[in-house]
Amino acid sequence: MIDRLLVANRGEIARRVFRTCRDLGVGTVAVFSDADGAAAPGEPAGASPHVREADVAVRLPGAAPADTYLRGDLIIAAARSAGADAVHPGYGFLSENAAFARAVAGAGLVWVGPPPEAIEAMGSKIEAKKLMAAAGVPVLPELDPGAVTEADLPILVKASAGGGGRGMRVVRTLAELPEAVAGARREAQSAFGDPAVFCEPLLEGARHVEVQLLADAHGTVWALGERDCSVQRRHQKIIEEAPSPAVDAGLRAELSRAAVEAARAIGYVGAGTVEFMLAGDGRRFFFLEVNTRLQVEHPVTECVYGLDLVRLQIEIAEGARLPAGPPEPRGHAIEVRLYAEDPAAGWRPGSGTLHTFEVPGVDAEFGVPAGYGLRLDSGVESGGEVGVHYDPMLAKLIAWGPTRPAAARRLRAALAGARVHGVTTNRDLLARTLAEPVFLGGGATTGYLDQVGLDELARPLADEGAVRLSARAAALAEAAADRAAAPVLGGLPAGWRNVPSQPRRRSYEGPGGEAVEVAYRTGRGGLRAEGHEGVRLVAASPDQVTLDVDGVRYGFDVRTVPDGAAVYVDSPLGPVALRALPRFADPGDLVAPGSLLAPMPGTVVRVETEPGAAVAEGQTLLVLEAMKMEHRIAAPAAGTVAELNVAAGRQVEAGAVLAVISEGTDHR
Repeated sequence: MIDRLLVANRGEIARRVFRTCRDLGVGTVAVFSDADGAAAPGEPAGASPHVREADVAVRLPGAAPADTYLRGDLIIAAARSAGADAVHPGYGFLSENAAFARAVAGAGLVWVGPPPEAIEAMGSKIEAKKLMAAAGVPVLPELDPGAVTEADLPILVKASAGGGGRGMRVVRTLAELPEAVAGARREAQSAFGDPAVFCEPLLEGARHVEVQLLADAHGTVWALGERDCSVQRRHQKIIEEAPSPAVDAGLRAELSRAAVEAARAIGYVGAGTVEFMLAGDGRRFFFLEVNTRLQVEHPVTECVYGLDLVRLQIEIAEGARLPAGPPEPRGHAIEVRLYAEDPAAGWRPGSGTLHTFEVPGVDAEFGVPAGYGLRLDSGVESGGEVGVHYDPMLAKLIAWGPTRPAAARRLRAALAGARVHGVTTNRDLLARTLAEPVFLGGGATTGYLDQVGLDELARPLADEGAVRLSARAAALAEAAADRAAAPVLGGLPAGWRNVPSQPRRRSYEGPGGEAVEVAYRTGRGGLRAEGHEGVRLVAASPDQVTLDVDGVRYGFDVRTVPDGAAVYVDSPLGPVALRALPRFADPGDLVAPGSLLAPMPGTVVRVETEPGAAVAEGQTLLVLEAMKMEHRIAAPAAGTVAELNVAAGRQVEAGAVLAVISEGTDHR
């Protein structure tokens, strides 16, 4: 029996495993980098939630994954020093590293995962495909990157090690191939320590479908239905569901049979997933890979089958036998991944303080609700910091309902009503997708986002009218706060004038960068907004404003960050983030015309221009690496590089001036 378990991971998955350990009475050990907690002894002030929730925590000095969560030797030493007798790898980092699994067992610790031999067999996608083909599982042909011809196009360049969309590129012309292969190799080396890549045909109009497996050491293998993970960005999943709307009973049996054959071929034990591509005809499917670990999207399977997969992982590691067959599935579950990123800006990741993170109506955290309902698995809390060293996923929100439409509706409402302040997220895109006809009709493929278009899906939930009303509510809440803080005559409304006078004005920058000006005055008739006679103030406090708009009342929740620059307004009209504009610009905030600013903190991987070079609009000038991905920084307009302030390998902060482009003609 396991007495104390160390989770060799961080964030949401560490919290998820700890939750099951508490239910089982198993002690818990966290590891943390300096980015996840201070280096002082004892409980780190402001530490990541997973650190605070563990019984004990051990520091891994440094911040970068290569120095901390990817250091198996440090993690095993932490387990020994903390008195742990078992290690759970979570997902990502070292979860699919056979050498680490062997080292854990060699240190006399219980490895809560599959045998190292199974991990090794699936560790190279190139070798895994050969093994699966020999076992009779359908596979796509492998192409040598150096031998691809025009007839092979379009193709997908993929990293042989790891997953999560890293080291993956779509190639449609031979001219794109060299840079796609080079970029995939760089990203694979950075993420997985292995630059090997290969190519395979790109299936247009295909769906990404996977089968959850659970196997014990006594020969029993469960296939727990399928999940559909077709809605993806940059080849990374953002919406997953179980069961798939594209799979009928006959196809489900075929997929499950192939998945069980794959597991038996490698002597699999524990929880794992066999991933397939389902061709556009809806019948042919091809092996992609075996994820020899727990998947990010495991909660949808847990909800539908009423299981705790982490508990079963631990019990299997302790030698337990599974029953002959799994329970029957019930209902439908959909999961969305909430990321700190801007879909409208090339999925640019964000960082900074997460001032507020609240999801009303959650029925369970890190576990299956007692009945159909809403589940939240989160790695963050209000007031926490979103850094640049790790994946930008904030949380997973899961709705479980009796039907697919019911689950989608519940999930969309929860997203729209969530309060997420401080960083830009993909929340609006997720909410719009859950109400979009193609998705609701079950027709989403891996090309869904391109098919529908980001212009539609990434559009804010709040329209222009809602932004203007939210700005009015923000200004009136600020006026109420001013009066509440006044040392004298605090009972008088802000801006009181006994005779007619000029209205008070407040300016904000809206979500799209547009300026929104609010004018209001206070007189004998009370506080009144100018410019829209149909808007009447019903009540105002520093954090709550009620407006009557043409006879319909709306409540606005207003929250201002401590420095007063950012204001977040949530209402039934949609969430709105505003930036209070000062009356006069600070000269220190001004930058030279044509300045190209770093959109995020990161490391300069490559510079593709030089001072004095002529550049075209949209031309790549340099590449930044942040949050495990590469990001192109392009020229905003045609011109000449007047200044270049970076070099390969340099760290830059958000807002740093990378280059200055002087206006000129398009030189393409």
